[in-house]
Amino acid sequence: MQVEAAVDIHRQARGSPHQLTENALVFSRLSYRINAALEKRLPEQRLYLKSDTETRYIRLKPVTQAIALTGITLVAAWSIVATAIVLMDWVSAGSTREQAFRQRAMFEERLNALSADRDLRAEEAARAQERFNLALEQVSVMQERLLASEDRRRELETGIDVIQNTLRGTIEARDEARDAAAAATAALSEQTGTTRTDGDRAADAEATVAMLADALGDTASERDLMEGAADQAAERVAAMETAARELRARNDEIFARLEEAVTISMEPLDNMFRAAGMSPDDLLDQVRRGYSGQGGPLSPLSLSTSGAAPTPEELRANTILGGLDRMNLYRLATEQAPFAMPVRDSFRWTSGFGYRRDPKGWGTRMHEGTDMAGAYGTPIYATASGTVVHAGWDNGYGRLIKIQHAFGIETRYAHLSDIQVSVGQKVSRGDRIGDMGNSGRSTGTHLHYEIRIGGTAINPMTFIKAGQDVL
Repeated sequence: MQVEAAVDIHRQARGSPHQLTENALVFSRLSYRINAALEKRLPEQRLYLKSDTETRYIRLKPVTQAIALTGITLVAAWSIVATAIVLMDWVSAGSTREQAFRQRAMFEERLNALSADRDLRAEEAARAQERFNLALEQVSVMQERLLASEDRRRELETGIDVIQNTLRGTIEARDEARDAAAAATAALSEQTGTTRTDGDRAADAEATVAMLADALGDTASERDLMEGAADQAAERVAAMETAARELRARNDEIFARLEEAVTISMEPLDNMFRAAGMSPDDLLDQVRRGYSGQGGPLSPLSLSTSGAAPTPEELRANTILGGLDRMNLYRLATEQAPFAMPVRDSFRWTSGFGYRRDPKGWGTRMHEGTDMAGAYGTPIYATASGTVVHAGWDNGYGRLIKIQHAFGIETRYAHLSDIQVSVGQKVSRGDRIGDMGNSGRSTGTHLHYEIRIGGTAINPMTFIKAGQDVL
């Protein structure tokens, strides 16, 4: 059949040379060769179409059959590849969802552990402060007792000196009395011509000595009693000094534990704010200037009312109180900075911060946020406390929410399907503000999340990773 068709073509070419060009002849020869090559595997087929009046047929050449088979093969291959891609995407989405659930569970467990540890540290600090106050009261009582015993010892020493002086005066008076008695005896002897015997004088001397001996004995007994009281006072002073040393050792241990706890609790917070590109000192100064909540910064400890220099214990206590005050300020700053996640349900990271190829095909553009793709209507939450400054439509962003936070920070939530806040409304971290959607200049359902400081866009992953490492 193909030979006859070729012969007919040549006959037509000989009969009407002006109707076919040279290119047509070349094409006819090429078609003839291709059909002849495919004739072995794909013989020519005829498709008969019968009606009531006539019967027609369509000739299916080998080339036509090859083109049809190729098209069917391509369609089947495309169907298989598309099905495989859909299945892989479904499996990947399932594994990603499970991984997100596991990460969320781990995050909640870590958050609970950190909260429990923080409460434990706070309770230990409160108990340590109570023990410190009790120890200070005991030291004050011991100091009062020590001062009282010192005064008593001085009084005893003064009394002993007075007794000794009195005894010396008594002895001198006795000697003067003896001299006066001898002079009177001599004068009486000259006037009367008689004197007393030596025995009488000896008896008087013995009586005087006995009286003096009794007085000296009483004085010695009182001195011994005073010395015993002084020894007891010295022993009490030594015992009180030992107790004071033990108390200082316990205070040192308490202070060391408190300082260690404050340092351990402070370091992750410092690292978190530094990782977010913020100076902790400048941040805390802003919090301290703008603080208006209940409580307030902790006042330094002062136990002296006479204006004397603080003791080392007071300095250490004030240092610990300063650390606790810094932790309280960190807590306020953490609540007002966007360290939380705006999406809590399962999602996929689709595009990060930085330059990228425009999804609409408009070249390379700067992507000033990060994209999180999820199901349509996924809840969106505020990542920090602040005030809503925009809640409405924006050309490129679609439905957009802007929240102004402290420290010049602004967060943006774009391409939403629904907005559940209004301008001027105060929101807290974790409040639901809208739903994920596909509004504005978007190619699919996702959240476009931005963080700006002073109007300049920064990478939101800086805050997100810092918050996940600590909170």
